[in-house]
Amino acid sequence: MKRALKTGIVIMGIAFLVPSLKAQEKKGVSFQVSGDVVSSYVWRGAYNAGASVQPTLGVSIGNFSFTAWGSEEISGTHKEIDLTAAYSFGKFGIAVTDYWWDGEKIGNEHAKETNNNYFHFDNHTTSHYIETGLNYKISENFPLSIAWNTLFWGADKKGNGDQNYSSYVELNYPFEVKGIALNATLGISPYDSDLYGVSSFAVCNLALGAIKDIKISSSFSLPLFAKLIFDPAHEDAHMVLGFTLR
Repeated sequence: MKRALKTGIVIMGIAFLVPSLKAQEKKGVSFQVSGDVVSSYVWRGAYNAGASVQPTLGVSIGNFSFTAWGSEEISGTHKEIDLTAAYSFGKFGIAVTDYWWDGEKIGNEHAKETNNNYFHFDNHTTSHYIETGLNYKISENFPLSIAWNTLFWGADKKGNGDQNYSSYVELNYPFEVKGIALNATLGISPYDSDLYGVSSFAVCNLALGAIKDIKISSSFSLPLFAKLIFDPAHEDAHMVLGFTLR
């Protein structure tokens, strides 16, 4: 199972592009390069991997954005790449995401036993999961957001080979207390799903997250975050600590 919640020579390329990026941002084009380091990787209430490095590379043009997100387990075998195209309009946002978490890192002793065939796109045998999602934010004064996500193509199949259409509904409410940014999350699987390990409506993600910038110097601060996560559907709980480089 997958996903809660970026260096090397590439840095030279990014530095080379900085002057032109500033010019492009004035035209409505912006770029994102960042990376999270987390104590464990938890997605929608479910544990997926141990300590991991999770890079993000994104571009936005007006209301449209394209993001590549990945996760590499530091001492284990988990490897993942997710590609998302999104469009926002008013209080709504719509997105399509391709999840791929079925590979193993090259060089791992078990890699030869797994199918790392990323470019295999037969709907009946692919290891990709493609999901569409719709998000709505009530208002700036009451910033509760509600999202419905459904996997509609790929490896999310029932035992008879039919598409399972696993869905996940999530409510998020951001707020601030004494300079610390907080976020409360409620995540639900509305009906039976092998992917989420439930046979009916179930609450699988209750979480409270906090972010605080730790000032390292006059010109550099490190965003530190922590998240307490409960999974009532499986009687499980997690505590995640991490930081962001950007």
